[in-house]
Amino acid sequence: MVRIRVLVVDDHRIFAESLAAALAAEPDVDVSAAGSGPAASRCLDRAAAEGRRFDVLLVDADLGAAVPATGAVPAQRESGSGPPPPPSDGIALVAGVRLAHPTVRTVVLAERDDPRRAALALQAGASGWVAKDCSLSRLLAVVRGVLREETHLPPALLTGVLRELTAARKHRSDSERLVESLTPREHEVLRCMVAGLGRKDVAARLFLSPHTVRTHMQNVLGKLGVHSTLAAVALARRAGVRPAELAGDVVERSGQLA
Repeated sequence: MVRIRVLVVDDHRIFAESLAAALAAEPDVDVSAAGSGPAASRCLDRAAAEGRRFDVLLVDADLGAAVPATGAVPAQRESGSGPPPPPSDGIALVAGVRLAHPTVRTVVLAERDDPRRAALALQAGASGWVAKDCSLSRLLAVVRGVLREETHLPPALLTGVLRELTAARKHRSDSERLVESLTPREHEVLRCMVAGLGRKDVAARLFLSPHTVRTHMQNVLGKLGVHSTLAAVALARRAGVRPAELAGDVVERSGQLA
């Protein structure tokens, strides 16, 4: 019998223990529980190192919502530099697991239907969105389904989620077109902005004068149709622009003429 290894991640201890106990009663399910995103990440890393990877992660959509956020996955961080801190909520955990453990399937457990958050969860890499009060048989069907590469959503959410995904795709396409209007040098400056570098740091990195960088930044804001660095960074992230630190080629190309 092929056994399914499941990790339940929920900071509501009673719910997590009850769900884990119910799943453990199934003859083909091995289950563990973690009470936070960082604890789940450690559990996944340890299991992978020991050659006993988890198959499915069941994670609370509101994980850590009651405490101040300590960070987010790279796509949500303003600085874009350094190693990402531990995920602070369920959807951030999904994104982190997708990067670190791509073979693990994730299913988000939610107390309420929310098309926008469900769409965000799917974009982050989740394979399903399930109500916390669903039956055990339904949850098991979803767990087994995602292992067959299926995606599971409550029927009542389908229309709303499709609308959200369509809107997100349109925003990304619009953002990509605006970014494509930048010159190569302006694109380099934008990547530095995404990385959280200020004007002086950008000037030092690209071997330009602060005045020249200021001009490039003004041109970037104008071409992107925004009025602040934060808005430019948000648009750049939607367009898939990588931070300069992650690219590793800004300094090598800095000899180009401004």
